[in-house]
Amino acid sequence: MSSFLEDFQANLESLPNILQKKYALLRDLDKSLREIQRENDQRCEQEVQEMKREIKSGNILADASNIRFSDEALDEQKHAIRIADEKVALAVQAYDLVDTHIQQLDQYLKKFDEELRRERETVAAAGSTAQNLDGNVKSGRGSEGGRGGRKKTRLATAAGTSAANPTSMDLDLPVDPNEPTYCFCNQVSYGEMVACDNPDCKIEWFHYGCVGLKDQPKGKWYCSECAGTQKRRRGK
Repeated sequence: MSSFLEDFQANLESLPNILQKKYALLRDLDKSLREIQRENDQRCEQEVQEMKREIKSGNILADASNIRFSDEALDEQKHAIRIADEKVALAVQAYDLVDTHIQQLDQYLKKFDEELRRERETVAAAGSTAQNLDGNVKSGRGSEGGRGGRKKTRLATAAGTSAANPTSMDLDLPVDPNEPTYCFCNQVSYGEMVACDNPDCKIEWFHYGCVGLKDQPKGKWYCSECAGTQKRRRGK
C-alpha cells in the first residue's frame, strides 16, 4: 500500500508540469488559429467584393459554377481545421492524463477503505464481546428493568458510520453479508437509533430519520406497527 502511494505521489508531482506544457501549446495553437481565421476572413471578404464587381460589370455570370474562393483562401481554411484538430487532440490528452490519476486514486481509496472496514469490524466484534460479558447486549431486552419505562438509543457501530455521512465518498464497496440489518429500511446500523419498547417487536431498532425522530423520545416509544397493536389491545 505504501509503495502504491509513493508511486502515485511521484507521478502526481510531474502532472502539473506536463499539463502546463500542453496548455501553453494550446494557447500558441489558439493564437495561430485566430490569426489565420482573421486573415482568411479578410481574404474572403475581398474576394466576395471582387466577385460582386465582376458580376455587376458583366465579366462573369451569376452562376454558382463561376463563383468560388481562391486556392489560397481554401488552403487557409484547411490549415485552420488542422490546427483546430490539434487543439482537440491536446485537450483530450490533458483530460486522459488527469483521468488516469483519478482512477489510480480511486483504486487506492478502495483498498484503503477495505482495510479500514476490516479494522472497524474487528474493533466492533471486540466491543460486542466485551458488552456481552458485561450483560449489556445491543438488543437490550434483558437490561434496565426489562425495558419498562426506558428510552433506548444508540450510536452506529464503526462499520456503519460511513452510511450516516452523506458527504463521504461513495466507493461502491460490497456490503458485508454478515452485517445485521435493522429498521423498516432493512439497512445496517448508522447514526442514532431508537428501540421499540414492545418486547415482541420483530424489528426492535430503528433509525431516527426513518421514524421521524430528531431527539431521544421521552417515556415509552413504540414503532408504528407496535403502536397499532397497542391501540387494538386497549380497545378490547
